[in-house]
Parts: sequence; C-alpha cells; structure tokens
Amino acid sequence: MRAEREPRSEEGARPSPAERDVDEDLSLLFGTSTALFASMAGPAHVLEAANPAFFTAIGGGRRERTGVPLGDLMPELKAQGFLGLLDQVYRSGERHIGRDTRVVVGVGSQAREAFFDFTYEARRDAGGNVIGVRMIGVETTQVKHARRLAAEQRALLEQIARQAPLPEVLEGMCRAIEELSPGVIVSVLLADEDGRRLHHGAAPSLPGFYTRAIDGIAIGEGVGSCGTAAHRRQQVIVTDIARDPLWEDFRDLAGRAGLAACWSTPILGRDGRVLGTFAMYHRTPCAPQDIHLALARLFVDTAALAVERHHAEQARRAADAREKAARDDLSYLLAVSTALAGPLDEGQTLRRLAALAVPVLAPLAAVDVVEAGRVQRVAAAATSERARELLASHRPVPDTGDDALARVLASGVTEVARRTPTGPGLWQELGVTGYLCVPLLDRGRPFGALSLYATDEASLDGHRIALAEEVARRAASAARNARQYAQRAALARDLQTGLLLPDLPDVPGAQLAAFYHPAGQGLDIGGDFYDVFSRGDGSWSFVLGDVCGRGARAATTTALVRHTARAVAPLLDDPVSVVKAVDRALNDRNPEQNNGFVTLVYGHLTPVGDGLAVELVRAGHTPPLLLDAGHAVTPVEASGGLLGIGIPPLLDAVRFTLRPAESLVLYTDGITECRAAGAEQYGDARLADALASAPLRPTATDVVRTLTEDIRAFMDGRTVDDDQAALVVTADAPPPCSR
Repeated sequence: MRAEREPRSEEGARPSPAERDVDEDLSLLFGTSTALFASMAGPAHVLEAANPAFFTAIGGGRRERTGVPLGDLMPELKAQGFLGLLDQVYRSGERHIGRDTRVVVGVGSQAREAFFDFTYEARRDAGGNVIGVRMIGVETTQVKHARRLAAEQRALLEQIARQAPLPEVLEGMCRAIEELSPGVIVSVLLADEDGRRLHHGAAPSLPGFYTRAIDGIAIGEGVGSCGTAAHRRQQVIVTDIARDPLWEDFRDLAGRAGLAACWSTPILGRDGRVLGTFAMYHRTPCAPQDIHLALARLFVDTAALAVERHHAEQARRAADAREKAARDDLSYLLAVSTALAGPLDEGQTLRRLAALAVPVLAPLAAVDVVEAGRVQRVAAAATSERARELLASHRPVPDTGDDALARVLASGVTEVARRTPTGPGLWQELGVTGYLCVPLLDRGRPFGALSLYATDEASLDGHRIALAEEVARRAASAARNARQYAQRAALARDLQTGLLLPDLPDVPGAQLAAFYHPAGQGLDIGGDFYDVFSRGDGSWSFVLGDVCGRGARAATTTALVRHTARAVAPLLDDPVSVVKAVDRALNDRNPEQNNGFVTLVYGHLTPVGDGLAVELVRAGHTPPLLLDAGHAVTPVEASGGLLGIGIPPLLDAVRFTLRPAESLVLYTDGITECRAAGAEQYGDARLADALASAPLRPTATDVVRTLTEDIRAFMDGRTVDDDQAALVVTADAPPPCSR
C-alpha cells in the first residue's frame, strides 16, 4: 500500500452547493458501475451516499444503509487501520491512495478476505474547507485470486513436468485450493487399476482417522459423494451431509470429523476412464459458490494430467523393470550355459548347477541323482557355509510316504510348495519355508532333481519357478553331454590302447623308444600308429604309419594294416611283398568302410655282427632319418606311393646297416607340420637340429626325450592339431656269437 499526498486546505463544516453537486454527479456516475464509491461527512465519517457496488463489497444486507458513521457500519475497519487513515485525510486534506490492499470484510463466520485499489480524498466546500472524505475504489480480489491461481497452477504443472511424486503434486494442489478458498477442505481419492475402489491420494487437512476409514471405499451409487460421483461419472453436490441419503453409511464418520457438506467431482482421463475424485468439504451446510465450481473444474483437469502422467511413468518403469528382468534372466542363463559348457564331467556339472542356483534362484539348493537304484546327494550350495554343510549332510530317503523328491523322480514333474517340507530333514535348522523340486531329465526320464529351498528372506514365485526349470533343463543337457563325453572318451582310450603297443618288445642288438601324442581331447581315435613284432626267424618287423582321417573308421583301418602286416610278415620274405599285401587288403575293403589312403614305413631288422641290417619300404610317408655317431642327420631316400587308393604302388626297398650308436628315426607329419604362435611350422630343419642336439652316443630313449622336449618348447603350451608319433631304433653293441 502506498500513499499520495496533496497540500492541506482549510477545513469546512458543511458542503457548499457546488460540493453537493459534485457528490451527486459521482453518485450518479458510479451508480451502475462495478467501481466502489462512498461519500462520508464530518470527523465521524458518516456515510452520506454509496453506490450498490460498495454495499455489495462490504457484505450487503443490514449494511446497506446511510446516515451512520462508517465505524459503526463496519467496525472491523478500526483494527485494520482504515478509520485512522480516514481521520488523517480529513485532518490533513491530503489524498491517500492504496494499491492491492488487503481488507478483512465482515466479522465472525461472515468475514471474508478481499483486496482493493482505492483512493481517499478530501471533500471541500466552496471555501476550500474539508467537510468529509470520499472513497473511490475497485475490488481486485478476483484479480488477486486469479493471479494466485495462475501461479499455483503453473507451480503444479512444473511439478508434473519434472515428474514430482504424485502424492507431492496432489497435496500441493489441495493446499493451494484451501488457501484460495478459506473454509474449504480438499481431498483427492484415486481409483485402483480395475476401477472398483477409491484409495487415499491426498487430504492434508482431513483427520487421519477419516482418511483411513474411507481408504478403499467402493465405487457405486450411494457410497458418499465420492463413490457416487465416480459411479455416475459426474459432479455430485451434497449441501447437508446430515440429511443426504448418499451419506447414510458415512454420516457418523463425517460428524466425528466435523464435516457438513461435500462437493465431489470425478477425475476422468482422456480415454474417459475414472482416475479418481476431487472433493471439497465444508464444516457448515452450504452450497458451492461459482468460484468453488470453477476451482473444481480447473484443478480436476490438473489432477487428471498428474494422475495420467503418474500412470504413464509407472507403466514405463514397469516396462523398464520387465526389460531389465528379461535382460538379467538372459544374462543369467547365458552365464549358466557358459559355466556348464566347459570340459566338465557329470559330477562337476551338477556341483556347478547347485552353486549357480544360489542365491539367484533360492538361498539353498541341492542336487540328487539316482545311482545304481539309490538316491545320492551329489551337491549342495547355500548362502552360508554352515547352511551348506547342513544341507549336504542330509541323506534323502525317497521311500518315505511323503517325500517331494521321490514324487518328482517318479513322475518327472516339477513340484512346488510354499510350506516347510513334511518329509525328514533339517528344515527347522535351515529355516525352510517353501521348496521347489525340478526333475533333471535324460530323454524324458528323470535321472536326478534340483531342489531349491526358500527361507523367510526369499519366495519361490512363478518367475523363479520358470527360470529354475530352464536352468535345470540346460544343466540336465550338460550333464548328459558330459556323461556321453566321458563314455566316448573312455571308449576311445580303450580302443586306442588296443591299437598301440602297451610296451615295445626287447629286440636283440637294438634299443627301441616311441613317442605318441594324439590331437584333441581323446574322443576321436588317432590315425597315427606304430608296431614292432618278431617274424619268427630271428628278424623283426617294424612299421610306423598314418591313416587318413580320425575316429572309428580310422581305427578299423589301423587295425587292418597292423593285423595284415603281422599275419603276412612271417610268410613273405621281403618288405615290398608285405606292403603290397597290406595295399591289397585296403583295396579289398567294402566301399562303405573305405576311410581313404594310408602312408607308412615298413621294414625288417636283423641283428648282424656290426649292428643291425635294415631293409625298409616307404609308401608315401615322410622319409626316415638316420642319426649317425657323429650326430649327422640324413634322410633315407626311398620312393613309394600311397596305399589303399586303388592304384598298385611302385615300391623300392632300401637296405643299409645301422652301426652301433646310430639311430633310425621314423616320424609322422604331425611333428613337422605343427605350428606355434603365428604361421611358423616346426619343419624338417628344426627336426634335424633337434636330433643332432641329442647327447653323445644317445640311447633310443635319449633321442625321443630330446625330440619331445624340443617340440614342447616350440609349441609353448599350445595344443596340436594333428597326431604326433615317432619310433626310434638305435643299434646296440652286437650280441655274442653263438657256437
């Protein structure tokens, strides 16, 4: 409020005719205006004239009268200082201007807050004497409220835009309306998802017992103002709760809360769905004013926007949560598959299954399998070591009458219960409150089960059940593969052992040593082989070869070569004839059993006075190497084609004598063609260098050791891609001559 002052003039007691004419003109001018006009006379400020807008602003009724002092007509003005301002203007003659001034009009329950722009100016007679005060003003209450309303509306919209929590937005809205409309109590109820009930949203000024009592009321006819408004989908105005039948079931509750009237408006979404209700209560029976209805319409739309934004945000968060859960499940299943895909045996797989289940699926997990008709616990896992030990110590007794494990192993169907198992077990010590038993199936038949146990901190919901079944399926598949792998590996080892010599024989005048390193994990039988056997006439046969391919067919071909050579060697005089017999045997195979070609070196050893007489044939194989006493390495040149290709090979036998301390080295291409990091091959040159680095006068074992150590150093831990085999024959001192 601010004041403008004018120079003081002499005071007068009574208005002059000119002054009266001015007041009459002003009264006529403001008679039909919304502006306020009042004319007061004398130091008592007796109201002489006023327009209807003035009487309306001060409350009308018994106040619509003149001829009385303004202080008697409006006693509330004294305490607010307005009578003092009139006195000041009357005494000084100086004008007073008030802007947007707050005035409490009326007393008691009839009081209202109002705002005015006004001017107090002195009334003067013809001589310039002050004879009274006139007031000209405009009520700005509605403008003030409109500005406040716009500010509150803007603040609420900003809250909604920044995604403030819905309770915060709704409570702010309720408080704003209560400030704009003194005496009104505001509440918001929100509809549940199925649109059948209303729940507490915001009611900052209602007593707690009341909001708790109406939380969850049904939407329907006759359920107070709010339930009925939501049901009718239109505004419901109850001016007297004590008499209205809609409040029959809640009348006493409203009375205890001091509520006498309730005007409720449904909050509707853009799709027409009921989102909730907006209610304005009053403590005395009354009907809403136009401003109340306008506020209701405005803030219902704001509330609808806030609720819909909240629902959209909830839907987004739920979708994000579902997406995250799906990603987590996928990540978990990928981790499970990766963990179970390694080179594990069946026992390792099942132990890892139990470990992977905790704590993602449950705080306790156990795996049991059927072995030799008995149920054995093979794995247990828990969030604490003590719990794991207790769970591992439990021995299933599937023969009992009520045992989930027995039922699952018999039916192959998952069983779940949200209770403590009734069968024997340490359930109380472990704090078990529920269980899930999932079968481990092999071609549809259970061979074991994964048991998950919930405690007070965890529950077995549908999501975990589905996830556990998928994990069990993958684990069962991994266990089955591990079992089959172990069986195949054992079969391959047994067959490989049968195809290779367990020990090299003792050959007079010779030292023998061999090296064999199969490629891969041992599931496939290698194609490299060697053999040394007696011909029965004092000479010995030796052979080292390579069969094209791997696996069972390679094994049958290896067996055919070895057995054919062993069968015909005592009957034929020279190595060429033996190798041709082997070629015929290979070509005579059933075409369906044909496993490709064979390369080999075959020869005869005969002890002689100065060493070992050697006669050998090379059929498409890597050339043998001679390591002499001076550590020079030279290849044994011999020509010959592949065996088993349907074309008779051209074979030439090579004869030489292996002197004492000299060695004949036979090897497969898996040695010379192996690769270290990068593209470098071991190669013929490195092989020769390795042999030359053997100790002085090496034994056959020394030669093999030197070669294998060099190969190992070259590979530096890398696995080989092809089988590697070598056979070393070293001439020994000649045997004593028999007489």
